[in-house]
Amino acid sequence: MNNLLEAHSVSKNFGNFTALNNVSIAVPKGSIFGLLGPNGAGKTTLIRVINQITMPDTGHVLLDGEPLQRHHIQNIGYLPEERGLYKSMKVGEQALYLAKLKGMHKTEAKKRLLDWFERLEIGDWWNKKIQELSKGMAQKIQFVVTVLHQPKLLIFDEPFSGFDPINANIIKNEILRLREEGATVIFSTHRMESVEELCDHIALIHKSNKVLDGNLNAIKREYKTNTFEIGINVSNAKDVEQQLNERFHVSAANFKSLGDELKLNIKLSEKDTANDLLNYLTTKGQLSHFVEVVPSANDIFIQTVKNN
Repeated sequence: MNNLLEAHSVSKNFGNFTALNNVSIAVPKGSIFGLLGPNGAGKTTLIRVINQITMPDTGHVLLDGEPLQRHHIQNIGYLPEERGLYKSMKVGEQALYLAKLKGMHKTEAKKRLLDWFERLEIGDWWNKKIQELSKGMAQKIQFVVTVLHQPKLLIFDEPFSGFDPINANIIKNEILRLREEGATVIFSTHRMESVEELCDHIALIHKSNKVLDGNLNAIKREYKTNTFEIGINVSNAKDVEQQLNERFHVSAANFKSLGDELKLNIKLSEKDTANDLLNYLTTKGQLSHFVEVVPSANDIFIQTVKNN
């Protein structure tokens, strides 16, 4: 079994509103799987189905090859977008309480908590109340209690909300480390730069339907258009641009650089290669920039949503 989690033809209605319409996903073991979509697309409903907070009207979910059952909740760690810590409880007391709800023995839970608190440099927070912490500080505590019982599947819904760039990077590195140690991660976010940095596979849900899924690099290869972004230093920019237009499909490019070179996007035909373009350009001037235009996760997100 190469997939840790599979959802098969899952649908969910709330009255006359369809939250999920026949959605299927497969999350490979040891991957970070991006669950993407605009607000209201159905992502949170699917996450709630996986966590058995709500039940699907049709379809089913498998965890490690078994139909999802109540006891499987011990194998899942869920960090919801809306946080749920008790503000008047002390950090250590609350973390131990939540660990015991996940079936951990107090002694083992405290040992792991102290290890995590040391790693994240929050050891002096143990006796603070949640209400004394900033949003980002409380977020760190909730992250720790989510992963503490070492579940097979981790589900993070907007995990970087409330973090400054330094702490967001710390949590990003911890997610990558957990993946390297064998965890499988479902990662739901609107931050496409985080998708680029973290995700191996993605699924895009739009208006309750899955409209795209697969390996992120394979999807990028499918969406690229054989276009190259170039910067070239020439003495006669207009003449060179006209000559390039006669052979290729050329448009203006917009990228930052330290010079005032001619900046163009050049789309190649099927018969032309990158080497053909590179060799041709070197006869015209001095190249300062030559990069294939690969669509970002953000580009793919926007294009797919618009097309659907």
